[in-house]
Amino acid sequence: MSPAPSPLLSIRDLHVKFTSRERTVHAVNGVSLDLARGEVLGLLGESGSGKSVTLRSIQRLLPPRRTSMSGSIMLDGEDVLQMSPKELRAVRGSKVAMIFQEPATAFDPVYTVGQQICETILQHEDVSHSDAEKRALELLELVRIPSAKQRLRAYPHEMSGGMRQRAMIALALSCRPSLLLADEPTTALDATVQIQVLLLLAQLQEELGLSIIFVTHDVGVAIEISSRLAVMYGGQVVESGPLEDVVRNPAHPYTKGLLASTIHGAMRGERLQAIPGSPPNLSSPPTECTFFPRCPIGEARCTHSVPELREVTPLRSARCIKVGERQLEPAE
Repeated sequence: MSPAPSPLLSIRDLHVKFTSRERTVHAVNGVSLDLARGEVLGLLGESGSGKSVTLRSIQRLLPPRRTSMSGSIMLDGEDVLQMSPKELRAVRGSKVAMIFQEPATAFDPVYTVGQQICETILQHEDVSHSDAEKRALELLELVRIPSAKQRLRAYPHEMSGGMRQRAMIALALSCRPSLLLADEPTTALDATVQIQVLLLLAQLQEELGLSIIFVTHDVGVAIEISSRLAVMYGGQVVESGPLEDVVRNPAHPYTKGLLASTIHGAMRGERLQAIPGSPPNLSSPPTECTFFPRCPIGEARCTHSVPELREVTPLRSARCIKVGERQLEPAE
């Protein structure tokens, strides 16, 4: 029997801390994740759960003077946290690229979209400017931008939000990366354009064989795009597993709360079941279950230590001491 292929991305015990004169924030507290080649992983959770910080850590895009990082981020066999600035510049764009939440601020307003795509290609590939322009045009056509030739010479402010996001996807794909990081790329778009962008990403992933990590706080979006889910809370992964298994039978109380507080068509006339309380204060590292103050099935033993990830099935895990016990639902 041949060994399983190594993951494209392997994160182990990642800790990220931000320090300033006013306060310290322990934003990520021991995250471990694997991403297979060609897989789409959805990172799901409330704002402040550590999703975007985890994503930006993969490219080391966090402010270096205020950020402390430990653990390992193995990308195609190389540890990103040990790379020199020169090595990082070579990896960003060519091996891993990012689609940002708001393309209006991600693009430089004084250069055309075509100039910015060409610059990225010329930075990483030994091609002529005319070949870079040709590839930029092909990319705009690939992401279904109408009148692509004219749009090459358009400035970001001359394009609609949906078109700018498509251009951002084209920019991210310009150097043929194997890993695409998407940081809530549809949040600023209206519902119609949002589904168009999600369908486009799904088509491109299948056509190009991309691996994608998609950050979102929207359960519906995560279900639409992901093949596997990792749910984050308090800077930790509290549950992970195949999409259908996690959605149909969540093992962690926080995952259950997220799914219960999602609006769907069958809810007309019903009251939304919001999760009570507020996210945890991350000014110090966790010493107990971070979800305990909001948990409907919490017990005194939940405060004794930080729970470890426990195996639910061979492909699933959850950070709850009650995993494996019969009673996971709150008592009637």
